[in-house]
Amino acid sequence: MTDSQDPLLILDHVTKRYPRGQVAVDDVTLTVAPGETLGLVGESGSGKSTLARLALGLIAPSAGTVRFAGHDPGRLRGRAGRAVRARLQFVPQHPRGSLNPSLRAGEAVNFALRTHGTPRRERPAVVAELFRQVGLDPLLARRHPGELSGGQLQRVAIARALATGPRLVICDEPTSALDPTTQAQVLQLLTELQDRLGLAYLFISHDLAVVRQLAHRVTVLRHGRVVEEGRADSIWTAPQHPYTQALLAAATDEPSLLH
Repeated sequence: MTDSQDPLLILDHVTKRYPRGQVAVDDVTLTVAPGETLGLVGESGSGKSTLARLALGLIAPSAGTVRFAGHDPGRLRGRAGRAVRARLQFVPQHPRGSLNPSLRAGEAVNFALRTHGTPRRERPAVVAELFRQVGLDPLLARRHPGELSGGQLQRVAIARALATGPRLVICDEPTSALDPTTQAQVLQLLTELQDRLGLAYLFISHDLAVVRQLAHRVTVLRHGRVVEEGRADSIWTAPQHPYTQALLAAATDEPSLLH
């Protein structure tokens, strides 16, 4: 990432209101550059997941604009839409709930390849390579989700996201359901994939200590509004807002997850 690169993702003064007047996100602006990790931090209900859905084009903003690679992902249709959305992928908090329990793990990745046009004859080899990229034995592709551990399932979800050759991956609390050892392993994997593939991440978490391991910059969200933003090292060493200071106080007793 360099400062001269144009942002890959831009949310410009975005607001999201729901029918009964609830404001989930209020005038939020953020950007993610190619190869960068932006950590989006806040407690449950702060609007983090709403921002993820806006960025993915799953919901439309009530005000403001969303742009990914120069396009509004919520308005794209047809072949052009599929081509752009292939470059914008998602890793969920609970992969077990996002994988069909009746399908083998490899079939979930194969489906992503099929949807985005990978020739059928090439898919088995690509699935095997994707499993290797995320640190899984390709033989695990034959297993159903119920036969895999939480860490293995999250790696399958990451493999599925990588299947379309994304430029940006939105990670919504991807390690919060994992034990500390597995959490550290998944964070290390995400770091290695970023270095190898040049990925950008929008990494969402309630845990500032986790975000510290990956993020170049941090945006702190409270009650749907940005209360602080800046370089990760500055946020960690000299937080300005009392809410950020409280999050940091809760995180400072936690050991580093990456070594």
